Amino acid sequence: MEDKWALEEHLSTAENNKLWDSAGEAARNGEGYMDYVETHLLDVQDRLQIMDATGIERAIVSLTAPGIQSITETTLAVQVARETNDLVRRKYVDQHPDRFSFFACLPTQDGQQAAAELRRAVRDLGAVGALINGYTNVGDASSGRYLDDDSYEPLWAAVADLGVPVYLHPREPLPAQQAIYAGYESLTGSAWGFAHETATHAIRLMLSGLFDRHPGVQIILGHLAEGLPFLLPRLEHRLAKQKDGAGLGVARRKVSEYFSDNFYATTSGHFHTRTLFNTLAELGVDRVLFSADYPYETMEEAASWFDNSLLCANDARKIGRDNARRLFSGIA
Repeated sequence: MEDKWALEEHLSTAENNKLWDSAGEAARNGEGYMDYVETHLLDVQDRLQIMDATGIERAIVSLTAPGIQSITETTLAVQVARETNDLVRRKYVDQHPDRFSFFACLPTQDGQQAAAELRRAVRDLGAVGALINGYTNVGDASSGRYLDDDSYEPLWAAVADLGVPVYLHPREPLPAQQAIYAGYESLTGSAWGFAHETATHAIRLMLSGLFDRHPGVQIILGHLAEGLPFLLPRLEHRLAKQKDGAGLGVARRKVSEYFSDNFYATTSGHFHTRTLFNTLAELGVDRVLFSADYPYETMEEAASWFDNSLLCANDARKIGRDNARRLFSGIA
């Protein structure tokens, strides 16, 4: 397939690199691997050449995790988010408008400021939505504010008003929640901890009443929806029996209904055909989107797997491009 669209494709900036715990990442993930990642997060031309070679027509790029969400000072977060969105527009979209679009990064340290930056990024810069890296550190690195917090109502109102999706991207669990990984710290990130952290965050959104207040809001989850296609039926079964339990009296609908109506899944970093088919069975072919997760994964592996995944031609077209074109209908 020669005209795929990819949605979870990461980049970095010199300013973001100053905030990045590169030594910690290298210790957890391997020095050689992280050297490759850090080099390619800053590169444009190699990215384009690989896109050409793997049949990826357009990439929607976004600031790598933990990004703005890890900045503990609100004023700095607002400044860095604004500067980053301006830079990405100039460096990627302006230079290669037929190949790149971008998700805005947002200063979620403050709900009003995040809403304002989303409106600016979409209306003035042409951002096609936002990517948020999980919880937000507020005050210090040990604190975490999740997106179901009441302070984010202005942001969700802006998302609904603009009609753009939010990509909920993983980050590592808070330090206080990492005891289970002691001695196996490599599990805290993409190998395992990302999925558990982000799936739970998504469930919080489902149970919070967000999608009752704003039924049109659309959330994108990577990695074939972080295990939710397999685990959500069990969750729903248990919640029905625990219906009077703490935190369960707000949402008006079943979690499976929110999942079907308000969530998309991408194939980013999860190149396994049986899992893809399970996701299709639970979510439907119209809500699954191709992605690679570059440069943490290679476009070559993502594209080779997808192009040989035994999908029928019609489903491959939908997942590879058509669903994305519909979701991001504002892209020329």
